[in-house]
Order: sequence, then structure tokens, then C-alpha cells
Amino acid sequence: MADPIPATDAATEARFEAWLAGFRKRALAEGISDTTWRRATAGIRYNPKVIERDRYQAEFTRAIWDYLDSAVSPERVANGQEMLRRYGPTLDRIERRYGVEKEVVVAIWGMESRYGAHRGSTAIIPALATLAYDGRRGSFFAKQLIAALRIIQDGDVDARHMTGSWAGAMGHTQFIPTSYLAYAVDFTGDGKRDIWSEDPTDALASTAAYLARSGWSKGQPWAVEVTLPPGFNYGLTGKGVSKSPSDWATLGVRSATGGMVPNYGSASILLPAGAKGPALMIFGNFRAISRYNSADAYVIGVGHLSDRLKGKGPFVQDWPRTGKPLSSDQKVELQERLTAAGFDTQGTDGKIGANTTEAIVAYQKSRGLPPDGYATLELLQVLRKS
Repeated sequence: MADPIPATDAATEARFEAWLAGFRKRALAEGISDTTWRRATAGIRYNPKVIERDRYQAEFTRAIWDYLDSAVSPERVANGQEMLRRYGPTLDRIERRYGVEKEVVVAIWGMESRYGAHRGSTAIIPALATLAYDGRRGSFFAKQLIAALRIIQDGDVDARHMTGSWAGAMGHTQFIPTSYLAYAVDFTGDGKRDIWSEDPTDALASTAAYLARSGWSKGQPWAVEVTLPPGFNYGLTGKGVSKSPSDWATLGVRSATGGMVPNYGSASILLPAGAKGPALMIFGNFRAISRYNSADAYVIGVGHLSDRLKGKGPFVQDWPRTGKPLSSDQKVELQERLTAAGFDTQGTDGKIGANTTEAIVAYQKSRGLPPDGYATLELLQVLRKS
């Protein structure tokens, strides 16, 4: 059952209803029947709670180690192993069908909804309509609203039972409507792609289908923790540089547990906490997980949780557990100061991409600092003083 929608003022409601009347024309033009529209939007109201959540996205960044402490907590590992036992035969069939290891599917389930315990109870149609009308990303949410209406029209769920997060993510593994239309499957064979019910089968199979379509390669790790030799050229780190494990080995890169990394395919070296934290050799499956959520912390969380579900241990290298992540404003300031110092970041968008990392490395070299390309508050403070 969806959470109740709080009342709002009459003027806002009137403007929202006028917008809905106009949006109806677009929905009908895109193949939504009048019957579906009327049933899905009957009694629909503006949801101010959704806008409050959308507006109040205060700058909140967590260090990777703090994030992983929660994402891969002992409780989450234990609960995931219990789910592997409980749904073992089903997960085995899903793995055979889609070629995606069951531990990875369960890890995403754990990350997205704590194994179904927190699927969200917001009514999706009013939430998406509110965001499309009044949100920061109106065109995106309008597209999601059309997709949600199409899901209802296809008969997979009715509007009353289509619930999820305030931003439109639905079910056990939190599919947005467009992703649902592209990847959701009816694994149970009951004629519906049901990701909302207590039975997680369709949701888990849909997640496997998503990863398979995203290029998942069975048997390839998402990453292998490695050690870098003294004097390693940090300019070679990052997703923009790819080499075979044997080529990395010639540069002195070794598995953190000893020996050369097997030839799992082309790989890059990622330093999620800079030179003082674990170094990861990432493979194509890292990119496949990133199609689900592009944040590196999320991908590392899913990958490491899946490894722990397989019985593997924690990272060999400790996280530095010092320093505070930069806020978006601080990242912009970092880019501005780097560019002003003659190390052009090719833009000041607050995103630490390849250009900014390259500029950081060049600046660090010029100052005699470890050139790991890692954006920290300490680095920003050095720039402020220079």
C-alpha cells in the first residue's frame, strides 16, 4: 500500500491539474490509451513530499571507506548468504539462463533494498507526475512517467500497487520505469514481470538480464586488488588507460595476495582512495555493474559484497580513514584553482573526471607530491596557499 500524499494548497493543485490535462495529450500521442490514462491518474494529486526530497539534496558525500562499512557490513554479508541459501535453486536457474553469477545478483539486491526489506512505498504515478511538472529534471521524469503508464497498460501491475522510491525506482532491485521496459523479464512464467511482490524471482532474474545485456562476462572478476611497485607512474591510473594483466605485470603490478593477475582481459588501475588506499585492477564487469549505477563507490560496494558472499576476505590494504571528501562546491573550487595555476581541467563542473585527474597529477608532480590524481581537501588547501 502506498504512503498517503499530504494535502497542498488549492492554487498549486489547480496548476498541477492543468499540467496533467496537457500531459494527457502527450501520453495519448505516445500510445497510452485513454482507459489506461484515466485509471492510472484517477484521483492523482501533487505530492509535495517528493519535491521536498528532490530539493533537499544537501551536499552529502561519504568517504569510500565509510560507504563500504555500511554497504558491506557483517550484517549485510550474513543476510546475503542467507538469501543465497533460501533462494539457491532459483538463483542457480537464473545464473544458468543469463550467465551472471548469483552472488552478484544478490549483492545488487542487498544494496538496492536490503534484500527486499526496503522497496519503497511511494505511489509511483503521482511521484513521477509531480517531478515531471515541478522537478529539476522535468524531461527525464516525463519520460519515466510515460514508461510507467506503459507498464500499467501492459498489465504487469496496476497503479495502486506500483510503488517504490520517491524518485521512481521500483521493486526489489529498484528499476526505474525505462529500465524495467528494457530489461525486466517474466522468469516465473505467470505472464507478468512482477518486481513488486514478496517473491523476488522476477526482480532477481531481471537484474541478471540487465547485467547480461550490459556486457557481463561470466568468470571474469569485477576487480582484483593489486599492489603497485615503488615509483609507479600514477598517470597510468584511471579508466582511460587499459592494458592486459601481463602488460601491467611488466610494470611491476602484482595481485595483493601475491603473484601475477590472470589474463581476465583488458584492465585499468583504479585508486578509489588515492595512493594510500587499496589499488584495484578493474575489468569489463566493473563497467557492466556501472550501467546499473555509475558511481564508483556503488560499483565497488556491489563487487566487494559479491566477493564476500563468495567467501572471500576484506581488502588486503587498509583504507586510509583520514581526510574528508570534497563537496561539489569544493570540487569546483579545486578545478578553478588548478586551471588558474596553469593546470587546465577543461571545465569546472564539479566532477572529477579524466581531465581533472590529469591536471591533479601534473600539479602534484610540480609540487613534489605523490602524483596519484586523488582530489582531497588537503590538496585544495595546498592550492589555496599557493
